[in-house]
Amino acid sequence: MDFGRLGVWTWLDGLPAAEALAFTRRVADWGYGTLWLPEAVGRDPLVLIAWLAAQTERLGFCTGIANIYARDPMAMRAIQQTLGELAPGRVAIGLGVSHAHLVTGVRGHEYKKPVATMTAYLDAMQKALYMGPQAAEQAPLVIAALRPKMLELAAQRTRGAHPYFVPPEHTRRAREILGQRALLLPEQMVMLETDATKARAAARAAMAVYVRLPNYQNNLRWLGFGDADFENNGSDRLVDAIVAWGDERAIAARVQEHFDAGADHVCIQPLRSDGKPLPDERILEALAPGRA
Repeated sequence: MDFGRLGVWTWLDGLPAAEALAFTRRVADWGYGTLWLPEAVGRDPLVLIAWLAAQTERLGFCTGIANIYARDPMAMRAIQQTLGELAPGRVAIGLGVSHAHLVTGVRGHEYKKPVATMTAYLDAMQKALYMGPQAAEQAPLVIAALRPKMLELAAQRTRGAHPYFVPPEHTRRAREILGQRALLLPEQMVMLETDATKARAAARAAMAVYVRLPNYQNNLRWLGFGDADFENNGSDRLVDAIVAWGDERAIAARVQEHFDAGADHVCIQPLRSDGKPLPDERILEALAPGRA
């Protein structure tokens, strides 16, 4: 699968199915290479991807991410083969260990050590019984990876890494760890808003669910942030590092920083400064790779 240079990472649970499809077709028309869909407590992203892929032609799709605690390795192996057969070259599967509060508190599973758990999951997928039609090329895997050991696993066992909630400095460090062969596919939050007070307030609201989570805090500590940066949903320094806000030029410059740091593909998450849980299509159209 060719992810393209620029992709879109967004939630579609706020849109009815017909509107989600219309949005997806606009993303394709704008020339983005891949649409990334997350998994939490809404629609099943893999089912949604299959449906969207069946009604579009060129756009690629990837989960950002599919929770490995939601499906056993045999089920995921079957999904990998099925999507590879039904949408050849257009679907990749991003796998992740998610977070303890979702795995234990919401799903009722035991949250275990991330790297060991992901390694065992990949081993089991490789050995899993699958007796359906063999895809000429099964859907490739990437891993949600932040710290060195998970990044190393991504490089050794999959097509590459999909870091989330990271600044360009993480991209630089991740490329050093991954080497040159593995794909590096970071997510970047963006907001088309030039008023600093308004932009930071909206950014903090969007970051609130993430900034308290141990996985992200540990990664940010590795990058030089500390306790004070996590208070009140993020210091100005942290907000400005995670969310690229400003005009089109400022946002494009931040995306370019990821490429300069070693990214192969950047998926932008278009936040709205009014706080509505829908993608801001203005910035997607402004940064569209296929615009004249």
